[in-house]
Formats: sequence, structure tokens, C-alpha cells
Amino acid sequence: MFLILTLALLPLGLIALVASLQAIRGADLEKEALLRVAVTQSARKLTADLQSDRTALQLSVNAMASGRADTGMCGRLRFFLTTQDKGALFYIYDRNGKRLCASPEPEPEGIAVKDRFDRPLALLLPAAQYLVTRVRSSDGRVVALTYYGRAHLESVADPATALQNRQLVLSQGARRLVISRPSSIRDGQSTSLSARLDPPDIVLTMTIRDPPATLARMLSLFLPLVMWFAAAAVGWFVVNRLLIRPLVLLRRVVAAYEPGEVLEPMQRVRTPAQEIIALGDTFREISEDVATHEAEMAESLETQRKLTREVHHRVKNNLQIIASLISLHARGAHDLEAIEAYASIQRRVDALSVVHRNHFAELEENRGVGVRALISELSASLRGTAPAHARRFAIQIESDNLHISQDVAVPVAFLVTELVELAMILAPGGNMRISVQHDPERDDRAVLSMQSVGLQASDEMSQLLTERYGRVLTGLSRQLRAPLDYDGDRGRYAIAITVIA
Repeated sequence: MFLILTLALLPLGLIALVASLQAIRGADLEKEALLRVAVTQSARKLTADLQSDRTALQLSVNAMASGRADTGMCGRLRFFLTTQDKGALFYIYDRNGKRLCASPEPEPEGIAVKDRFDRPLALLLPAAQYLVTRVRSSDGRVVALTYYGRAHLESVADPATALQNRQLVLSQGARRLVISRPSSIRDGQSTSLSARLDPPDIVLTMTIRDPPATLARMLSLFLPLVMWFAAAAVGWFVVNRLLIRPLVLLRRVVAAYEPGEVLEPMQRVRTPAQEIIALGDTFREISEDVATHEAEMAESLETQRKLTREVHHRVKNNLQIIASLISLHARGAHDLEAIEAYASIQRRVDALSVVHRNHFAELEENRGVGVRALISELSASLRGTAPAHARRFAIQIESDNLHISQDVAVPVAFLVTELVELAMILAPGGNMRISVQHDPERDDRAVLSMQSVGLQASDEMSQLLTERYGRVLTGLSRQLRAPLDYDGDRGRYAIAITVIA
């Protein structure tokens, strides 16, 4: 009976043995792949660190060679290398052997004075336990030597993967520099892989020691293998079918959700887990609430838009009624001074109406008031209401495609109105040049300038500014929060205004 049972269980034993051997072989291949990734990663990290320092040093030596280096360059370079490379030492010399910049520590031995400008660009110094790199200026008059100690090289080349009992060695021809040693060296096999650095004549070699084979380890590999595999397979099947797959499908449904839709995730997900079903119902209820709230917000927004249109329409009509009443009173006046006063008031009401009309036109796109359209319409209105002796007054406009808020548009319109009216009084047969140019130094600024022969400095100009226009212009400049610059010789006013970027 014992013999029969042994022969019956023999196939299971052979299967377990073959599986264990395959697992050991796979582990070895995985270890080799991990070692290859680790040494490649370490070589790349070390190359990137050296290239970063080389770039900083190249810029510095070029600046020193050309005489463009400032007094703080050495300090910045020392701070950069100290921050990036703990333990790195650098020394910069010219062809005469003068030290231009250096670390406070003494320079390690290994590079003779006459060999400072020689090749190669990188050199191993096994006796001094350093890796030294050379960076020469473009004209070859300045050189920078950087010394990297073992501690720094090990820190940079340390791979992200957890490889135990490893050794890192840098090689350059017959030169070898061991930068890290294994924590414990035991007899047994070892695996080594190499990767080249930049410069390519330096090779980084990583060696790992294989742990010794013990009886306990061999037993642990053979005995529980079949039971572990069966339990893992059954567990994975149950969890994947009943938990992971339903959750993945639920996540895909939720990820594809668009605001305004109503989720029905449980129509696609089939699972006996009541918790997942409850989670799907919760997502559906949340989507219903979001859809309801978005519909209400859209309806409220449309109502608010209609109310805003109505308010703007009524304000525009009221301004037109006021302008018409002023025009009627002006027609009934017989005194020339009263007629001019009515016309002046009407011009300011028209200016406010123009601002409001342009603001209402741009309200739907929420871009603000267009400066070019505002000044063009305002200029046409001012010429239409100009006094009879100033009907030939010309207005030239040069404006970039800019937009301003209503808070800026109102004082701008009044400022243009005041200065155009003042120029019409002083030089009715002249012209006015209005320019609005974007400030290249600031995206949210533009310069409004107005120039006319009538605005040139004169006694009559000073009297009008003192009696009437000066206080108004000062108040408008305060509203725009910028000084109003005046050039009396050129007859030019200029002020900075805020635009919508």
C-alpha cells in the first residue's frame, strides 16, 4: 500500500520539483534583469549629474574667459555645486596658473599644474579616491577641475532598486575606483554587469553576491510550492471575479461621466457584492442631483441674462430721453452762452450713452468695452454736436484692438470729451489726434494720448483750465488712478489706462 501511494504521488512530486526549478531559474533571470536596470539607471544618474555640473561650469568658464563674469558668479557656482553635489570640489584656473574661483578646501593631489588643460575630460584618480572632470572655455584660456569623492559618487549612483550586497566600481583603462563595497563579502557566485558613462571611456560595473544555498532555503522552495500556488490561484480567481472586475467596470463608467448625465452603472456591472451595488446606486443619486442643479443653474443664468438685457435697454432709453430733452431746451434758448451750455451737457450725456451702448454690445461675450469702437463713435458724436464755428474740426484715431472695463470706459469717454471740447474752443479750425497704444512692458496697460494745436500752452488755455477744465481733468485722472501728463509745447495730453489682458 505504501509503495502504491508513493507511486501515485510521484507525478505530483515531479511536478513540484519541475515548478520549483523553473521558479529558481526565473528568479535568476529576474535578478539579472534587475541588475541590468540598476546599473543602467546608476550610469544614467551619474552621467546626468556630471553633465549638469559640466553645463554650469562651462557657462562660468566662458564668462570668466570673456571677462563677462560678475563678482557674484563664483559664489553662485559654489552654492550650485554645494547644493547639487555634496562633497564635490571645484577649482578654476587660467593659462597662467592663476586660480580664479575654487572651493574653500585644498585641492586634492593627482593633477599636475602642467596637465590641467590636457585631455581626457574625465580621469579616475584611484590613489586619491577621486573622479576629476575638466571643463575648458571655448577659447581654451580657462579650465575648471571638479573632484568627486567616493561618498558623492556612491550617493549619486545609488540605484532606486533595492539590491542587497552590491559593489560599484568605476573603470578607465587600467584605472579602477571602488566607490561602494558590499556590506558583507561571502564566498559564492557573483553577477556583474557594466554600463558606459559619458565620457564613454569610463565604465561603471555593478556586482552582486549570490546568497549561499542552505538546507532550509531548499526545503522552503520545494515543500509549500504546490499549496501556495493553488491557494493563490483560487484566491485570485475569487477576488478578481467578484470584486476587482466589478470595481474596474464601475470606475470606467464613472470616469466616462459627463456633467448633466444620469449614471446607470449597475446596468453594466453584475456582482453579488451588496456594497458595490450600494456604491453604484450612490453614484446614480449623485448624478441625478448634479443634473438637477445644473438645469436649475442654467435656468437661473438665462433669467439673469434677460434681466440684465432689460436693465441695459432701459438705461440706454433713459439716456436717449435725457439727450432729447436737452436738445429741445437748447432749441428754445436764445442766449448763445445758454446754447453752448446745453450743447456741452448734451455732449457729456452722449459720451455716457456711447459707453453704455458699447458695454451692452460687448456684454454677451464678456470681453469689456472695445476702445477703438468707443472712441470712434464718441468722435462722431462730438463732431455732430460741435459748435457751428468748429464743424470743420477733424479727429484722427489710431488705436490697437484693446478692451477696457466699464469703470475705465466712463472716465476715458469724459476725458476725451473734455479735451476735444477744449481744443474746439481754442482752435476750431484745427484737428485732434487720438492714439491708444498697448504698453509693451505690461499686458494690462495702454497709453491714451491726445494731441492738438489748440491744446498748446497759451494764456487762454491756462484761463480755461483754471476756470473750468482743470478740476475736471484732475478728477478724471484720479478715477483712472494714473497721472495725466501734459506737454505744452506739443499740445499733448497722455495717461496710462488699464486694459483687459
